[in-house]
Amino acid sequence: MKRKILLPTDFSENASSAIKYAIKLYDTEPCVFYLLHTWTFTNTGTRTYITTSYIDDLKETSEKKLKALKEKVEAESNNADHEFKTLFCVNDFLKSMELNVEKYKIDMIIMGTKGSSGIHQFLFGSNTVALMNKIQSCPILAVPDAFEFVTPKFVGFPTDYNHFYDNELEQIKDLSNLYGSKIKVFYVSKKCILSEKQNYNFTMLKAYLEDYPTSFHWGEGVANKEVAINTFVDEFKIDILTMINYKHSFTENIMKEPVIKKIGFHPKVPFLVIPSVG
Repeated sequence: MKRKILLPTDFSENASSAIKYAIKLYDTEPCVFYLLHTWTFTNTGTRTYITTSYIDDLKETSEKKLKALKEKVEAESNNADHEFKTLFCVNDFLKSMELNVEKYKIDMIIMGTKGSSGIHQFLFGSNTVALMNKIQSCPILAVPDAFEFVTPKFVGFPTDYNHFYDNELEQIKDLSNLYGSKIKVFYVSKKCILSEKQNYNFTMLKAYLEDYPTSFHWGEGVANKEVAINTFVDEFKIDILTMINYKHSFTENIMKEPVIKKIGFHPKVPFLVIPSVG
């Protein structure tokens, strides 16, 4: 069965980079890539009224760009089992994403983190965070601006061991299987000693990952979790950072936009956010 990957685009360079990354990440895997462009009219000029023909012209321009993008990525893909489809929606970005994820049973969303200027300037900035908090049925991989694909040798998984790990870890194991990547688990917490609950979750995690190349690292006593995670990415040469978005977890706190703006939590590597199960 083919993976179903949703690739939103605003035709910016960053969106293009994310699409290229997605195709290379799943270079040898059978996939259906859905190229989605969401169009919402925004009056950026001095018009006091908008004609139907004016809106139709803007729609036609967007559809032509989407068709050209499809032809371009089809020519660049070397996998006969890669299939590309276009989706054009006149709707709010978040609503369009939610509807298409459900309609096409999407397995993963891969998107850029920075959009083009003008009417799309917020599409892949603040909306990236909003989408990660809204979509609960599939993981989202956010690709940094102008990031070039590198074979992921190390997949990073920061945790505080406060949650029991269930089927969410299948996404991390799947990444490891793709390229034989080593999973680096990083304990990040102000507390130096694990509670009984944390010890149990740690033990179960080790058992769950025993058939995968995994190492465990300790960052106890950290004052700032977000800074500690960024340091972890740098020091351990993490190629893809993964987190599970549990309710009331440190991941959820990181995902709150005001926090991101305040502390600058902008990973230098692709950032996979996995929704919690249940």
